[in-house]
Amino acid sequence: MALPTLHIPRDLGAARTNLRDKLRREPIADLRMTPRELVERTEHAELYRYDPVPGVEPHGKPVLFVPPLAAPALAFDLRRGCSVVEFFVEQGRPVHLVDYGPVKFSHRDQGIEHWVDTLLPWAVERTKTDAGADVHVAGWSLGGIFTMLTTAAHPELPIASATAVASPFDLHAVPILAIARPLNRAGVRIVHSTYRVAGGIPAPLTRLGFQLSAIDKYLTKPIAMLTHADDRDFLAQLEAVDRFMSNMYAYPGRTFGQLYHVVMRTNEFATGTMQLGGRTVELASIDKPVLVVAGLNDTLAPMPAVTHLLDLVTGSPDADLVQAPGGHLGVLTGRAARKTTWPDMEEFFARHDSA
Repeated sequence: MALPTLHIPRDLGAARTNLRDKLRREPIADLRMTPRELVERTEHAELYRYDPVPGVEPHGKPVLFVPPLAAPALAFDLRRGCSVVEFFVEQGRPVHLVDYGPVKFSHRDQGIEHWVDTLLPWAVERTKTDAGADVHVAGWSLGGIFTMLTTAAHPELPIASATAVASPFDLHAVPILAIARPLNRAGVRIVHSTYRVAGGIPAPLTRLGFQLSAIDKYLTKPIAMLTHADDRDFLAQLEAVDRFMSNMYAYPGRTFGQLYHVVMRTNEFATGTMQLGGRTVELASIDKPVLVVAGLNDTLAPMPAVTHLLDLVTGSPDADLVQAPGGHLGVLTGRAARKTTWPDMEEFFARHDSA
């Protein structure tokens, strides 16, 4: 790994101010949440509606954002000025978000079917009831996989379109996962026993896995901070990402076991079919518009792993691809997403608002 070159900031006055604030632990990022209201709370999740912006005419069908497991839902509302939900609210689009909250030991028996057959159908139906229109469902990472499986398994749901952002469907195309595949049966038994006893994968390990997926950025972060010491927006983004990383959750045991089986043995996602709840769910049966968003610099979900979804949703009337700069989190809510990912998603939603 080549180290980045250290450049002296051009605006030394701004650099001094920013570094002074960092040393004093004064916040640089505006981490206030976008105003929202709780629509409904269940034992396993909360559904939120974001407040419309005064003076902005509401338009279009609602969008429901779906987070993955382990990563907090604040990924969709990272900071003011660089927030997914803030952008869409400012466009006038009704915005909802489902939040699972922290995983507890009591959640250890929840499997993928819990999200596909119970939680996401509830969130979609409640969003439809609350907003009065069919729903654009958009998930990030594993949330995108849940979104596609739910859309395929439940054609009766009021889903206007389904979007997967940085969601790897061909896991054999993910280099970082190749490290774990050579595990022998003894190694598999050790992993299985660990998550069974613990009830899941603890939050510190999920945080470590996320850091390893972008190890180069993690190791060179001090150099990047010095090089961009005069760029307050850059430093604000780092601060917001640090908060995101410090709020990682655990993985429920049964879901991790299912995913581990998919990664290590079958690569089942890549086939477009999955056995859930005693029946076969086929992505080819999706008859709704599908949008695939892939990050150009994503090592956790590289381009081939993400775009493979387009080969699977053969029944979709409109399957589209957006390629945007950014890593796994950056393609969703990086600074460049303001001019790439989000406008492209809004254009796709608007195209299918009248269907």
